[in-house]
Amino acid sequence: MRAYADELRDMFHLLQDQGLELHAKAKEVQVTETSPDGLVSVTVGPRGELVRIDLDPRIYRRPDARKLADTIAETAWRAAGVVRERITEIFSAVIPPEQFQAHLDGDVEAVLAQLASQMGGRR
Repeated sequence: MRAYADELRDMFHLLQDQGLELHAKAKEVQVTETSPDGLVSVTVGPRGELVRIDLDPRIYRRPDARKLADTIAETAWRAAGVVRERITEIFSAVIPPEQFQAHLDGDVEAVLAQLASQMGGRR
């Protein structure tokens, strides 16, 4: 239990020391993904929010609104996934990636299970 407390304290101090810098880096993350056909590019920000959509004019040669909407959604989803990976990587120095992913997913049960495991199985 003492080793866990020391580990937790060290992680807290790292987060305290590097937190603002890591947060600033995370806020700057933007990812642009392009659809497989190269006609749609989508840029998302650090929370996966849509920042920009670029459509190649060739897209109008075969108008298909449903296909275009699906392509935009799929491309944005891929970009948001890359953003999550990059932000997880930024914080990996102070928060274990599995734990950070669980936080991002809002998976409280997984977070509690990981913390209990780190505490030697106590919950």
